[in-house]
Amino acid sequence: MWTFTSDVEEYAAVAEPFLLGDPVRNTVPLTILANLRAGMPAKDLLFGWWTVDGEVLGAVFQTPPHPVGLFSVPVEAVGAFVQARHGGLPALVGPLDVTAEVTRLLGPPDRVVSERLYRLGTLSVPDVPGRGRPAVPADFPLLVSWYQAFGEEVAMGEGDVVERVARRLAGRELFVWESDEGPVSLAALSPAAGGVCRIGPVYTPPSRRRRGYGAAVTAFASRTGLAERCEQVVLFTDLNNPTSNAIYQAIGYEPVADYAHLTYR
Repeated sequence: MWTFTSDVEEYAAVAEPFLLGDPVRNTVPLTILANLRAGMPAKDLLFGWWTVDGEVLGAVFQTPPHPVGLFSVPVEAVGAFVQARHGGLPALVGPLDVTAEVTRLLGPPDRVVSERLYRLGTLSVPDVPGRGRPAVPADFPLLVSWYQAFGEEVAMGEGDVVERVARRLAGRELFVWESDEGPVSLAALSPAAGGVCRIGPVYTPPSRRRRGYGAAVTAFASRTGLAERCEQVVLFTDLNNPTSNAIYQAIGYEPVADYAHLTYR
């Protein structure tokens, strides 16, 4: 049976213990909960949990304009979820078995983006000219422009970019790699949730690519996370970008699971 609410604490009381059973695979819903509790602005929230004989066996969430997150939903609960939402699922993301069931029920989506979740094993720091550092307020205009460029490039949007960058900057979640030319690459690191931090986004302007800056800033943010904030670090990559997948594996990230973003218009 599905139960739905828009109340963060009601959802957390029921679903968070379930989600903490696998904090790596549930990094996104756990981070969303942490951010909402920390004051992240959001409206039209949707939360839900799937119970069988009183036991929570699945959980979903949505923070518009982002997709419905089906990261921890059993396949057998998908049909009831789709029916409960009356097919009103313009965009969603979840493991491949779950998204395959959605596709079976709703038909082929208009757009599919395939992703892979990685977890950091042994960090291998690349030898790249420059240095990493936490972002500072003076970086704000540049970071906003990079966030906007990242959103346009991946065509998945970042909502209110100015608000998001300001919040993440204040939370010490943004890092830059700096060369003699100044800042050349960005990596963000989410707050720890269930002992897990998540890297993302990572962005290097096109004119600065193929110099190792993205790998360097990712390694710097990852090392900072492990040293100061969390026990494990994870990230998602676009499987259609073999370069980034190779780069992250080269610095020590290991595959965990594959996911798909489905968009219905």
